[in-house]
Amino acid sequence: MYRLASVDSSGRIRDRAIIGALGWEPGARLDIRYGAGAIVVRRDSQGVFTVTGQGHLVLPASVRHWCGLGAGERVLLTAGPAANLLVVYPPSVLDEMVAHAERAVLGGDEA
Repeated sequence: MYRLASVDSSGRIRDRAIIGALGWEPGARLDIRYGAGAIVVRRDSQGVFTVTGQGHLVLPASVRHWCGLGAGERVLLTAGPAANLLVVYPPSVLDEMVAHAERAVLGGDEA
């Protein structure tokens, strides 16, 4: 499942559909990590983060800072229900992915 969503000034992502598709209910404990430009969120009984009472995901300020994610920016959310995993791709990573795909389609560095 893929979704586009905005991040508000407190780091909240209000897309409950993707959280619901993962089966994460309010209060579910999460592990949130940053690596290779993306944010990886996994359900983890030992996680220090939780799904809010309204069913939203909140990205910690430190993670938003690491990936340069500002308020109002849109992110790509990809859910892997079988792996109980959500990956959040910030605009900088999407720009790189699109540029790489365009080079491949156009053949070389002509993009």
